[in-house]
Amino acid sequence: MGSYSDALPEPATAAGRDGLTAILDRPGDSVVALDFDGTLAEIVSDPEQARAHPAAVPVLAELAPLVASVAVVTGRPAGVAVRYGGFAGVAGLEHLVVLGHYGAERWDAVSGTVHAQPEHPGVAAVRAELPGLLDAMGAWQGTWIEEKGRAVAVHTRRAEDPQAAFEALRGPIADLAARHGLIVEPGRLVLEVRPPGIDKGIALAEYVRETKAAAVVYAGDDLGDLAAFAAVDKLRSDGVPGLLLCSGSSEVPDLAERADLLLPGPAGVVGFLAGLAAAIKRRSQVVSDQ
Repeated sequence: MGSYSDALPEPATAAGRDGLTAILDRPGDSVVALDFDGTLAEIVSDPEQARAHPAAVPVLAELAPLVASVAVVTGRPAGVAVRYGGFAGVAGLEHLVVLGHYGAERWDAVSGTVHAQPEHPGVAAVRAELPGLLDAMGAWQGTWIEEKGRAVAVHTRRAEDPQAAFEALRGPIADLAARHGLIVEPGRLVLEVRPPGIDKGIALAEYVRETKAAAVVYAGDDLGDLAAFAAVDKLRSDGVPGLLLCSGSSEVPDLAERADLLLPGPAGVVGFLAGLAAAIKRRSQVVSDQ
């Protein structure tokens, strides 16, 4: 524990400690950004069954009015993340936005509407060819295709040897994506095909600039979150303090090594956010009593 609050663990790095201090000092100018799958919701074998941790929405409703914004940054379609998260129509979440498809879609709680960019034509082509590719490789057993609207993903978590299936498909799917002007984003036993030039780092950096945030916290769990971690590092170098949280997973050591603070999965993330809201309220009460 550190000097921040008895409800908050102390970040392991000086940059993280500076970031947390800045957020507590200026919460109304801070952005709290969060990945969805693996961070607010547990990873499950069927992505369509993913749901936010039961305490996530109540905690976010406590935190959101205290900060400039809470942003959920996800590769899922914005509307799907809203539905699986249970974010719509919740009192206290007026400061919440969902940046779906890596920022290509945006839902905000105030209007309840999704604004989207045009879809890349290569996604439809890859979507049509993927079944044939998996069939030709004999890779149907234990793998499945997830439709993501502006992207398409192949999961290997149910395969007899999930990692071997992942490695076998990585090259052929990358070749297919390249033929249609797309890229492959590897994740935790998933290969996502999507347009280039969009990622969580770009989405986060643009949103922080748009909101003129004085500090930012980002929590993630997967390889796709490395871009957001890099964006926070760049913001730090530009004078915007930041805190990096890893929703702990032995599957993604690269992310854990770069985090300021490791948390034990979605329950740990939600617990940290609850502690952050409580610490902000206590500080505000102290100031008002002076």
